[in-house]
Amino acid sequence: MRLKNYSYLLFGFALLGYSCISPPENFPSTPEIEFSSLEYVGTSGQDSLLLTLNFKDAEGDLGLSATDINPPFNPLIYKKDAAGNFITYSRRPTTAPRYNPIDWVIDPIVNNTIFKDTLWVEKNDNQYNIFVRFFIKRNGQFREFRWQDPPFYTTFNGRFPRILTTEIGQAVEGKITYRMLSSGWESIFRTDTLRIDVQIQDRALNRSNEVSSTSLTLKQITRK
Repeated sequence: MRLKNYSYLLFGFALLGYSCISPPENFPSTPEIEFSSLEYVGTSGQDSLLLTLNFKDAEGDLGLSATDINPPFNPLIYKKDAAGNFITYSRRPTTAPRYNPIDWVIDPIVNNTIFKDTLWVEKNDNQYNIFVRFFIKRNGQFREFRWQDPPFYTTFNGRFPRILTTEIGQAVEGKITYRMLSSGWESIFRTDTLRIDVQIQDRALNRSNEVSSTSLTLKQITRK
């Protein structure tokens, strides 16, 4: 079962100002989103969940480019010991977790050089700008379905490209459609009742409000 996060973004947006000095009065500096829809598209290969959000932002500093990998957008934080050395798996302290693909990386590139060892790392959430949490209903209560835990060790958080190519602040509003691909949706969730919570984040690291989908099943949202 392949559960790698393959996520893609489709945009529709409008420029509603040409300066961050005087944006529309109701446009927030912190991004604001509304849930629009969630669709399930089944195929013979990779299946898709299509999450659509309405958004508005006063500065338009939404999105990250492929070159946005330096702090604060770096994907990993390498843990070090008291002497400032990287912590390797062979010399891990008793407090370190056992090997898993979330907490350890093998032969990473550090400062443009391959570090030939397995290093203890912490994932940096600021590498992402869209954050998705899944909830599944059990005994009348929604409980989070944590993709990052065993046996999946993954996430459906992701990053979407820059909406504007300029750094000059411009108020924007529109829709984002976020496509999450996997071959495991039906085998995992089957007829379960689900809910998806989502936030986005701008390049100033302002996190939007969190919005939720309606309670649903895959069958209810399957595209005809």
